[in-house]
Amino acid sequence: MENVQPDLINHFSNIKKEDIKWKNIKAEGLDLEYATILKKNIAHELMKQLQNSVEYFKDENLTKVKVFGKWHQIPREQSAYGDDGLKYKYSGITVYPKPWIEPLENTRNLIEKITGYRYNFVLINRYRNGLDYIGEHKDDEAELDIHTPIASLSLGQHRDFVLRHENSRKRKLGSSSLPTVKLCLEHGSLLLMNYPTNKFWYHSLPQRKKVPGERINLTFRKIRNIL
Repeated sequence: MENVQPDLINHFSNIKKEDIKWKNIKAEGLDLEYATILKKNIAHELMKQLQNSVEYFKDENLTKVKVFGKWHQIPREQSAYGDDGLKYKYSGITVYPKPWIEPLENTRNLIEKITGYRYNFVLINRYRNGLDYIGEHKDDEAELDIHTPIASLSLGQHRDFVLRHENSRKRKLGSSSLPTVKLCLEHGSLLLMNYPTNKFWYHSLPQRKKVPGERINLTFRKIRNIL
C-alpha cells in the first residue's frame, strides 16, 4: 500500500484556537503559556519537511557569537527566515533572513491563527544531539516588538528548558532569589514567552547527553526595524 503523507495545510486548517489547552506558568516577571498543538504524525511530517528544506548558516561570520567580549562557535546549527527588508542583531552578529519557504510560512500562518499575532521573522535552531545546547540569555534585542510574545515551536527530541530570574544570577548580598523554572519542551509543542518575561528572566537549553535525538526549534518573532 502506498504511504500517504499527511497534508499539512489541510491539517493546519482543522486546528481550532478554542481547542488548544494552554498551561499557564507565572512567577514574578514571568508569563508563559504552553500547549501541545500538533499531533505526533503531523509534527513528524513538519520536521521531515524542515529537514529537507531549511538551509543553515555556513558563513563563519554567522556561526559564531560574542559572549563577554569573546567569540565562540555556536554549539548547534542555526538559520533565519522572514519578510524582505528585515535585519536582526544579537550576540555580536547581524542576520538578514532568507525568504520564507512553504513549510515555515504554513507554520507561521497556523501560529497566527492560534495566537492572534502576526510574525515576520523566525530563528531556527537545530540541536543535532544532546551535546548541542544554548546558554543562558535573554531575547531582549531592541528590534523586537516587546508586546508580541516570542512563539517557540519544538519538534523532535524533548529537551529541558530552564529559566532563571536575573536576580538569581547575581551574587550580591541581599539580592532576591527566585526558584528556577524548568519545562520539558515536547514534540509538537508551542511555548509563548509573554512580556515582561525577557526583561527579567534568562533562559537556556542545557546539554543532555542521555537524550541523543535531533531537535528543531522555531522561534517566531516580530521585528520592528525596516531597512
